[in-house]
Amino acid sequence: MGEEAFEDLAEHLQRREYEGREYRHVPDYRRGVERGTVLLEGVVVRGFPKVPRTLVLSEGVPNHFEDAEVAVEEKLNGYNVRVACVDGDVLAFTRGGLICPYTTWLLDRRLDVDFEPIFEAYPEAMLCGEVIGPENPYTSHDYPAVDSIAFRAFDWRDRESGDPLSVRQRRERYESFGVPQTRLFGVYDVDETAAAVREAVAELDAEGREGVVMKSADARTQLKYTTSAANRGDLAFAFSLPFDYGQAFMFRRLIREAFQSVEWDESDERARERAHDLGEAILLSMRDSLRTVDEGGTVGERHTVRGDDEAIDALVEHLRGQGLSLEVETDRREDGDRVLTFRKRAQSTNDKIRNYLDGHVVRE
Repeated sequence: MGEEAFEDLAEHLQRREYEGREYRHVPDYRRGVERGTVLLEGVVVRGFPKVPRTLVLSEGVPNHFEDAEVAVEEKLNGYNVRVACVDGDVLAFTRGGLICPYTTWLLDRRLDVDFEPIFEAYPEAMLCGEVIGPENPYTSHDYPAVDSIAFRAFDWRDRESGDPLSVRQRRERYESFGVPQTRLFGVYDVDETAAAVREAVAELDAEGREGVVMKSADARTQLKYTTSAANRGDLAFAFSLPFDYGQAFMFRRLIREAFQSVEWDESDERARERAHDLGEAILLSMRDSLRTVDEGGTVGERHTVRGDDEAIDALVEHLRGQGLSLEVETDRREDGDRVLTFRKRAQSTNDKIRNYLDGHVVRE
């Protein structure tokens, strides 16, 4: 990037601090620089590129990939983390470019991955993965094999250039260090990929899982596709907080369902079943929220996290520093850990539901 271009970018960088160290990050995509790119003590940590989505597999896959072969891996429901070593410290960066103190603490104490040997061998590496499990502060989702929280690698990139390893090299390298990775369904000829993805998605949908990410052999081209179960889960969540999530969020997921129904050539009976499931996800979750507020409660995102006192306090401060309103439900000790359950209060939804329940009219 030229000096003039960087000066223009620098005006939009946001300043943050982590344990007395100031850093800057890119809050949104600008001038070809990925959202979440970080500048820290002269070191660049690139953001993770945005992965496009196809609504029609049979047409989207061959149009998107030029490679002869496409790898299909599972897309997990958690939060995206990039791990890099800066001046000897192994740090965890969220998708938006913030250093998360709790996730950084987890790297060394809870995730069953020894990152130090990796950075000793590859100091310029940027390890990309999904943090999953029921005890995490951002996106809670149950996986049968995860009791608390876990890391699953899905990419390996150069910290400064953002260039990825090939799928094969990345999987072999993580395996050599004993790092668990996202599931690989297989590598397919591009003309066979759509059918393979449909089969994988049907299996994942039956298990209530998220979806898949398709990748070219060199990992430079990616494409994602999600299950109906994931769409319904997103809609149920969004409609439980209907005044905090925009119409675009909800509309996109409804569109995905419509395109999937058509491409999969569903019968009228199956389409009605899909519509019934969607209607339940939308209406029942919203009704539950209205009842909660009507009975004097509050609604929001509920999370449980586990750690030592310092890590939990740092997380709470980190989240509140982002303008979130937290309500602590329980704060207890369990097996030597501090276990905190809290709710991120959805201010707009709580206020508007309360107002409408009290008789305020709707201006449309």
